Amino acid sequence: MTKSSNRERLEAALSRIADPKGEGARACLTVYAEEARAAANAADERKKFGREIGALDGRIVTIKDLFDVRGEPTRAGSKIHTSSPPAVQDAPILRRLRAAGATIVAKTNMTEFAFSAMGINPHHGTPGNPADRSRVPGGSSSGAAVATADAMCEIAIGTDTGGSCRIPASFCGVVGYKPTARLVPKEGAFPLSYTLDSIGPLGTSVADCARTHEVMAGHEATAPASLGPAGLRLGILVGPLLDELDATVSKAFDAAQKRLGEAGARLSDFRTSRLSEMQAANAKGGFSPAEALAIHGAYFDTRKSDFDQRVWQRIAAARGMSASDYVHLARERVRLIAALDEELRTVDAVILPTTPNVAPTIAEANVDDDAFFMHNARGLRNTAFANFFDLCAISLPMPTGGLPAGLQIVARGGEDRKLFAIATAIEAVLRG
Repeated sequence: MTKSSNRERLEAALSRIADPKGEGARACLTVYAEEARAAANAADERKKFGREIGALDGRIVTIKDLFDVRGEPTRAGSKIHTSSPPAVQDAPILRRLRAAGATIVAKTNMTEFAFSAMGINPHHGTPGNPADRSRVPGGSSSGAAVATADAMCEIAIGTDTGGSCRIPASFCGVVGYKPTARLVPKEGAFPLSYTLDSIGPLGTSVADCARTHEVMAGHEATAPASLGPAGLRLGILVGPLLDELDATVSKAFDAAQKRLGEAGARLSDFRTSRLSEMQAANAKGGFSPAEALAIHGAYFDTRKSDFDQRVWQRIAAARGMSASDYVHLARERVRLIAALDEELRTVDAVILPTTPNVAPTIAEANVDDDAFFMHNARGLRNTAFANFFDLCAISLPMPTGGLPAGLQIVARGGEDRKLFAIATAIEAVLRG
C-alpha cells in the first residue's frame, strides 16, 4: 500500500476508534471494520486504474445513529429502539454515499432522538470534547463532531433540526453544514421534526462538506468556487443573538470581522424584527416537541422510564399545545419565511457566532435539570432560527488560541452553492 492509500488511512481511523484511551467507544456505537476494509481495498484498486466512481471514492465517512442501515435496528441514540425490527433498506443518503465511493466506517453517537444541543446521552455515554475531555461535545450530532475532530473519520453525516450539525462543529472546532432542508432526502432518517429536520455533513474543510452535500442531494459534486472575499456583502446580525457572548467567542468574532474587513469584505449591520416575531410565533410551543410527541406517541407513556428524562420532558411540553396553536404556527412560519427572505436580498450572507459561548463542562451542564435546560437553550440560541426560516447555514472554526468557537454564515434558502462559495473565501481568510 502507498502512504496515501485508502486502506492505510482507514486503518489509522480504526486504530483511533479502538484506542482505549480515546473516545471511540462513546463516539462510535457501531463499527463496520471488515466491511470498511473491503470498501477501502476496492477503492485502492479502482485508483490504480483511474476508475474512481465518485467524488467521495475512498473517503472515510461515519453516519449518525438515526440513519437506516439494512438489517439493523435504527436506535436514534435511544434505549427504546435497540431491539426494534431491523431496517429493510439503507437510507437514500447512505445509498448515495456508497455510490459515490464512500467508505462507511461507523455509526456515531447522538443525543437521544436528536433532542438536545449538549450531546449528553445517559444510555450510550457522552463522548468528551476533543479540545477538553471534561466538556460537552455539543449535540445532537455529538459523535459526528468528535469522530471528525479526533480523526476517526474524514467526513461525518449528521442531522440539524435546530443546530445539531453546527453546534457540535462549533464546540469541537470543525466545519458543520445545515442545508436548505428540501435538498437532501430525509427518508430513512429517524425524525425529530418533520418540519425542521435537515441532513448535513461535518468535516475539516468547506470543500469536503460541499462535495458531500452535493452527493447527498443527488447533484454533480464539484469543489466550490470562491466568492471574494473582496466585495462580499456580509451583514452582521446585530441584536439579541450578539448579547452576552463569552470572552473567547467575543474576541474571536471581533477578530474575524476585522480580518474580513481587511480582506475587502463589505461589513454592515443587519437588523430584522423577524427573529422576535419567530419567538412570538413559538410562544405556545414549537414544531419539534409537537411533532416528536406524535412520532413517539405509541410508547411515550408506557416506556417513560426508558427515555432520557430530559428529552421526555421536552417532548411532554407539547401536551399544552392545541391543534389550533400548531396550525397558527405553521401559517406564521410561511409568512415569516417570505418576509425574511426579502430582507436577506440586501446582503450575500449574514454572520454571527455559532454559539454564544465555548462548550460548557459536562459537570456544569449536567448538575441538575435547571442547569441543563439553561445551557441547552443557550446552545441553540444562535442556530435555531436558520431551521425555522428554512435557510442554509455553515459553522467555520474561528482562531481562538484556546477552546473552539464557530463563525456562522447564513444565506437565503436554496442558495447553498453560493453559501459554499462564500464560506470557501471566508475559510481562507480565517486560516490566514
